[in-house]
Amino acid sequence: MDAQAPITQDVLTIPRKAAEGLPNLVGMTRDGMRDALIAAGTPEKQAKMRVGQIWQWVYHWGVRDFAKMTNLAKDYRAMLADNFVVALPEVVTRQVSGDGTRKYLVRIAGGHEVEVVYIPETDRGTLCISSQVGCTLTCSFCHTGTQKLVRNLTAAEIIGQVLVARDDLGEWPVQGTPKDEVRLLSNIVLMGMGEPLYNFENVRDAMKIAMDPDGIQLSRRRITLSTSGVVPEIARTAQEIGCQLAISFHATTDEVRDKLVPINKRWPLADLLDALRTYPKVSNSERITFEYVMLDGVNDSDADAHRLIKLIDGIPAKINLIPFNEWPGAPYKRSSNNRIRAFADIIYKAGYASPIRTPRGEDIMAACGQLKSATERARKSKAQIAQEAGL
Repeated sequence: MDAQAPITQDVLTIPRKAAEGLPNLVGMTRDGMRDALIAAGTPEKQAKMRVGQIWQWVYHWGVRDFAKMTNLAKDYRAMLADNFVVALPEVVTRQVSGDGTRKYLVRIAGGHEVEVVYIPETDRGTLCISSQVGCTLTCSFCHTGTQKLVRNLTAAEIIGQVLVARDDLGEWPVQGTPKDEVRLLSNIVLMGMGEPLYNFENVRDAMKIAMDPDGIQLSRRRITLSTSGVVPEIARTAQEIGCQLAISFHATTDEVRDKLVPINKRWPLADLLDALRTYPKVSNSERITFEYVMLDGVNDSDADAHRLIKLIDGIPAKINLIPFNEWPGAPYKRSSNNRIRAFADIIYKAGYASPIRTPRGEDIMAACGQLKSATERARKSKAQIAQEAGL
């Protein structure tokens, strides 16, 4: 796609809003769905089979209409329609960047809105999803963090983002046609709005759905959860989800990290690193990704690079260097390309992979650290944003 192609923005017309008062089957665990079906009149002996059938219709075929679930009897389909909905977040706007990145603004219960980003690459398609409306962490370099936390997303709202993207990509299989082994949406990263480990149960349940072999069928190695360092929940993540782990690290001293990532005041570097050393063994993960945003004159010196190498000693790791994505009122500047390359070279020579992330979707504010509700931005002036960022 031409890098100079204009941004497109449109409102998708597919109705997605959940009917009021009826429970949504999307987001239920298998056990939760079984209990709900029994409560609605399904005989207990049939409940497990019915869960399996409905599960495949919703998560493998992408079907929302009970009437189209043709291996269920007509009267059973009518019962489902009377008692449940299969509903996704409502897509408000869809933007496409010049580099092919797609950003969706989706509306959830209560009229709240979150952003979801799909990033196409040559060997994969990654969906960046949100776990909260807003964020409570107030990391000083992150635009998303300037929007105060409103609430946690439900499991339905989290996995619903994945289903919305698959709808837009046209990726649901068609019955009677050969299976397509090419996955447009092959990876999920929990790197959108919010801190996933402050919404652990809903994130866990949604990712279990994504990994279920009878539905979306994503390997746990294709799901990466990014946390700023909620130490008590890291062990739970290894045991109950087992996905890949990424850490918003960004500094090599407690003094600097306290400013960049304030959660460090509660769980400083030593505590965080102790938790990370056990994660790969428990989760059977290959390595942990350390995310490191490059801020000019703040954390990008040769000394920082050498300290980083010492800190992660003994942890299977790669260092993902992220050029800072500037936003209106941001208190930092992006490190120069030469400085980033010099930093990466030190890491690489110490034996660690040190890829430099290519910023994607900057023209639609979809790059790392830029996610923030479009309506929220529209209400605020640059001066207000700068004030909230502590400038």
